[in-house]
Amino acid sequence: MEAQDLRDLQRPLKQKYRDDPLSALIPAHAEGRIDVASLTCTIAAGQQLTAGLHAAAGGSGALACSADLLLQSLVACAGVTFASVATAMGVPIRSARVEAHGQWDARGTLAVDRDAPVGVTDVTLRFRIDSEADDLTLERLVGLAERYCVVAQTLAHATSVTTDYERPAA
Repeated sequence: MEAQDLRDLQRPLKQKYRDDPLSALIPAHAEGRIDVASLTCTIAAGQQLTAGLHAAAGGSGALACSADLLLQSLVACAGVTFASVATAMGVPIRSARVEAHGQWDARGTLAVDRDAPVGVTDVTLRFRIDSEADDLTLERLVGLAERYCVVAQTLAHATSVTTDYERPAA
């Protein structure tokens, strides 16, 4: 896609959001079917995906790990945002890859140590870029990709999470 094509595509959306800021609040949703017997949760994300316990928490390691899914979501969002920003800036990219690394402490999630963190920590997002663009341009590109990546900003600014439950209607 060319920069002008992207601008043409986004122009009416940007105007709509300027005129009606509430229309820019886009609901995000994920849903999973929990199977307590097998300790799994199946989500539909284009195709069905089943997550299970990581081997470090007693699982077989054969199913998707939720921590990896979190980082995959970050990579997907950062990659799409990077591509959009590169296009908008007109930065020529021969090839690019993005990877995310983090870690989680099994002691926290298994309640072995109350002081051990529960959750993915120390996340690093790395872009590998083959481009004729100078370093200053690539630094700006990566900075803007981080700034406008929904998942990166959500992780960086720890949004509130509210947990509740409901019973099915009788």
